[in-house]
Amino acid sequence: MNDLVEQARSLGLDRLRHAVREHPETGLHLPRTQETVLAALDGLGLSTRTGTALSSVVAVVSGTGPGPTVLLRADLDALPFADGPRHACGHDQHAAMLAGAAHLLAARRDRFAGDVLLMFQPGEEGHDGARLMLEEGLLETTGSRPVAAYALHSSASAPAGHFSNTAGPALAANGTLAVTLHGAGGHGAWPHRSRDPIPALAELVTALGALPARRFDPFDPVVLTVGTVHAGTRPNIIPATATIEATLRALSDATLSRLTEEAERTARGIGAAHGLEVSVTYAPGYPATVNDTAEADLVGRAVADLFGAERFTRTTRPALVSDDIGRVLAEVPGVMTSLGACPPGRDPATAPGNHAPDALFDDAVLADGAALLAEVALRRLAPPAPPADG
Repeated sequence: MNDLVEQARSLGLDRLRHAVREHPETGLHLPRTQETVLAALDGLGLSTRTGTALSSVVAVVSGTGPGPTVLLRADLDALPFADGPRHACGHDQHAAMLAGAAHLLAARRDRFAGDVLLMFQPGEEGHDGARLMLEEGLLETTGSRPVAAYALHSSASAPAGHFSNTAGPALAANGTLAVTLHGAGGHGAWPHRSRDPIPALAELVTALGALPARRFDPFDPVVLTVGTVHAGTRPNIIPATATIEATLRALSDATLSRLTEEAERTARGIGAAHGLEVSVTYAPGYPATVNDTAEADLVGRAVADLFGAERFTRTTRPALVSDDIGRVLAEVPGVMTSLGACPPGRDPATAPGNHAPDALFDDAVLADGAALLAEVALRRLAPPAPPADG
């Protein structure tokens, strides 16, 4: 067995993962999670600092001398549910894997020159924590901007221990559109005396649903999903307003911008046809995550060497979920790689996926994820081989 993998399996990363899992925290401020991460790094001789606008942890593993910087990232925050926060997206696993990689790298300082920058990030779930960490100088931490960035993301519905990534656009850019139709309320017995926004709302939901198929190239996919509809208080009252909210997603910022424009034009046209005023607000989300081909290839080779080629798949279909790792990869060439974590006894084809309240993740993948993160950093920072005699 490779010594990196062997040591990773001796670290007991399941204990760290469950320490994070037992006290899930959401948003940008995760004091107990931050404390747990700092404790896991204690004694490794790392340079560490914490965030101001968020409870991030930035740590540096330095090699034998000056050299480039490689960034490794884990997100930390849990998801909010009606019965309380829960780690249903695997971020507790990400924290444990990155802390494990820190241990592996600290034990191998003599194998690389340069620095490994560890990014423990709160606020991935809709709070744009990556942007705040960038604003707080993440990429300038070592005095040398990273030459590459790597992240792993656990999947509750993919075979445990199987790695995959996509070269090029991998995850979607996203934003939220809110449309309010303003009419005139009245009694349900006299609709002709009102300007009812509800028929227009129904027409708008249908028209927005048709936009992707009728206005966009299927080989440049977009998604527009209406997630909330609000109108009325009683069955016999015509409301004065009706509101929808939708998530918009595309694989490039340019296509997302066009989708937003088309959706707003559609909303205003339908409102005008019904004699209604229309107000539209758009909240941008995360940019697209675009994987660097060379870095995606490096990860594939590392998986093959550590675990066997059968444990890696190069996928050709991006996903239309979003992640603020895209902000980092817009600045630094790198790659987000998926790690299957479907536990024994569940069929990956039918297992609840990430964000489902009953999503489960297999602890057995933690050591392999930590070993891979350490391996890609070591490969990227390895000193060049001496020239062959000629």
